[in-house]
Amino acid sequence: MMTTKTAFMVLLVICLVGMSIAQTSTRLSEGMKAPDFSLQNYQGKSFKLSSFKGKSPVVIYFYPKAGTPGCTKQACGIRDDLNKFKNKNIVVLGISIDSKHEIKTFVRENDLNFPLLSDNKKIVTEKYGVLRDDGKARRVTFIINRDEKIAKIMEVTDVSTHSRDVFEIASKL
Repeated sequence: MMTTKTAFMVLLVICLVGMSIAQTSTRLSEGMKAPDFSLQNYQGKSFKLSSFKGKSPVVIYFYPKAGTPGCTKQACGIRDDLNKFKNKNIVVLGISIDSKHEIKTFVRENDLNFPLLSDNKKIVTEKYGVLRDDGKARRVTFIINRDEKIAKIMEVTDVSTHSRDVFEIASKL
């Protein structure tokens, strides 16, 4: 017969193993189908990942906070290079947990010319596995091919070269 302490330990091990399996099974990796989503920009226009299937590669970059120095430099790099992306038929979408109002201010202050989407409920950020412990997004970029498969996952370490680095990869798809 099992003691209460032994039963507790067995239950604890089962829970920990279950949590480990659940985390492993939801972790995204290159080659997997990218989770679909529908998010809005500050104007209320919806963007759905699956609407680009078969049409163009999509760069989805998650950033922590609109208006901060790193996020501004990263977004302005994309802004300055956007014609290169458009010429190769590559769509760029930025996603943060910021409100539409915060994104509107960010877009207007920096003359940003590509969609920044609000995930203020953190559903997509969590689905893509980039939600930090403090509730913001990690700085991670996903490059999605025309078949909605993740071609590349990039932990962004240098915001000043982000646009160039992403373009080099996405332009080959």
